[in-house]
Amino acid sequence: MGFFSANKIPVRHGSQQDGIRRACGVARDILLKTAEQVRQGATTKEVDRFAAAEIKARNCTSAFLGYRNFPGNICISINEEIVHGIGGPRVIQDGDVVKVDIGVAYEGWIGDNALTVPVGNVAAETMRLLAATEESLYAAISHARDGEMLGTLCASVEEHVLQYGFTVVREFVGHGVGRKLHEEPQVPNFGKRGERPRLKAGMTLAIEPMVNLGTAKTRILADKWTAITQDRKPSAHYEHVVLITTGEPEILTLRDRMFPLGVASLPAGVP
Repeated sequence: MGFFSANKIPVRHGSQQDGIRRACGVARDILLKTAEQVRQGATTKEVDRFAAAEIKARNCTSAFLGYRNFPGNICISINEEIVHGIGGPRVIQDGDVVKVDIGVAYEGWIGDNALTVPVGNVAAETMRLLAATEESLYAAISHARDGEMLGTLCASVEEHVLQYGFTVVREFVGHGVGRKLHEEPQVPNFGKRGERPRLKAGMTLAIEPMVNLGTAKTRILADKWTAITQDRKPSAHYEHVVLITTGEPEILTLRDRMFPLGVASLPAGVP
């Protein structure tokens, strides 16, 4: 992480921030509508096609389709699939957790966000995983402040989920976002508190904890995209784009929290 110089990280002002803000608002709206399509009996391809229609209707394009030859309009990943799942014939089942990740290009700017949708009767331990992952996202966002060190933000994710016995994925990370889908800096979900670079107002970061119920180890499927947990236990993924300001962090993809009361509010038994 220390490889990145703060001088190389894009800083946006005025109308540039407004452009990113609009793109992120569109991405958020499409994500929420697409998440409503995640239900028992639907295929991941059907969800992908719905998102594609929404993207077209809102006069934007998928930031994922064709990126390094990625074949999907969105990333949709079930259970042990961590990220980069491709819509296809897999049928969503009762008890699944489905990660939906949507990125769009709108008026020359990128919006990017993700959440994990529980379907039906999800195991209590898996629900705790989802809640802890979402909590860790907001723990990281609390450090997205002018003058804070990026290492502290990154470290906060792993510190948060470790207390529940979960692990963070190390091969895939968050990133800067703006004109391009992936800009500097990389934003891992682990790190060293106090490590540079120092964050500055005007930077926009896609913060995206990817957290596993079991081992942190991963592997890539034969499609060369879908990342899964090596032990096939569930994984969760939440993502926001955040603008660093001179005051409170501004969540550009703001939506209602799925677990507003956090892990402690979940029942001990299976829902």
